[in-house]
Amino acid sequence: MEDFLRMDRMPHIWCSTCGLGTVLTAFIGAVQESAIPREDVVVVSGIGCTGRAAGYLKYDSFHTTHGRAIPYATGLKVANPRLKLCLISGDGDLVSIGGNHLIHAARRNMDLTVICVNNFNYAMTGGQAAPTTPQTAQATTAPYGAFERPFNIPFLVDSCGATYVARWTALHVRQLTVAIKEALLHRGFSFIEVISPCPTVYARRNRLGSGLDLMKFYHDHSITKNFASTRECDIKFQQDIIVGKFVQKEEPTYLDMMDAQMKKTLGAKFVPYVGPMDPAKDK
Repeated sequence: MEDFLRMDRMPHIWCSTCGLGTVLTAFIGAVQESAIPREDVVVVSGIGCTGRAAGYLKYDSFHTTHGRAIPYATGLKVANPRLKLCLISGDGDLVSIGGNHLIHAARRNMDLTVICVNNFNYAMTGGQAAPTTPQTAQATTAPYGAFERPFNIPFLVDSCGATYVARWTALHVRQLTVAIKEALLHRGFSFIEVISPCPTVYARRNRLGSGLDLMKFYHDHSITKNFASTRECDIKFQQDIIVGKFVQKEEPTYLDMMDAQMKKTLGAKFVPYVGPMDPAKDK
């Protein structure tokens, strides 16, 4: 494991019993099982607790600005289509300030793998309510309970055009590893939501116990429904959570569609861009 972590950045800042260590373990295992060359993997993240992932993983990585992980990754993918772009960021980063980028990346079927770690609040900045906070749950900006309807993220990205969508919790290490491997090998926009404990802020404010108590809750209240309709995947405060692989389909990616249109317009004059790599060297 140490070969895949930047040990000079240790100790990490994550809280005891937070689920982020589990997510990183699953990610590293999935990359190894996928057999994708390490030099082709790039990890991008935004800001927040989960945003630290890019700095801790020993891959080519970018720790970008808040909400802008997807634009950075999109630029890298367009500049070098051979790269496997992996985004690991939190719900506040990806779905709130980065929400506009998220829906357009799904619409375009950009060839990106997005892992959204959802702990239901803005943990790093003090536990404010997020667009994923379940109704009636308390947050520092919702001391009497959140009353806004939260995003059903799998349904959001599915309805926008994502071609791989799954949800697991930090307890489902094996299923999560398989899902990340499938997402890495999938052509198109692949999205995995990981429900993760936030013991220091969300759980403490809502008196849910430690991260281990939340793991027990996931064990007792996760219901696996592969290929369930994403419309049914709403999360309500301390109620059952539907997990599984919901969507897997093949559709042309952004670059496929761009190349097809350019070839149609320019004919024989069009030369597809394959990136800065030397194709002869890769054979």
